[in-house]
Amino acid sequence: MAFRTVRVVNPAGLHARPCHAIVSTALGYQCSLRIRRSVPDGGAGDVNGKSILELMTLEARQGAELELNAEGEGDGELLADLAAGGVGGGGGGGGGARDPPPPPPRARPGGRHRRPPGRGDD
Repeated sequence: MAFRTVRVVNPAGLHARPCHAIVSTALGYQCSLRIRRSVPDGGAGDVNGKSILELMTLEARQGAELELNAEGEGDGELLADLAAGGVGGGGGGGGGARDPPPPPPRARPGGRHRRPPGRGDD
């Protein structure tokens, strides 16, 4: 069994994109993953870290602490991989800073597009 605590640093909190990144990483391992949001009064129950819907029910905002518990084959590696990937939303696959998407292709002047080679009006 492996345990780790991380803090959500993404200004948008733990929304769909970082939840997807967590689930995608976790599904690559045989071990189970349970995630719990730490709150002063003891908090709600833990959720399945391999379910995007359950993760989103945590409603973890920026600054929230998440307790990660993995059990089974590769548990330590999973938690290390999640931390390296920015599970708290600080970067990598966690929904933090990312490279901007490439710009869309530009249209040719005059609005005409060239036909691919070998496709004539024969």
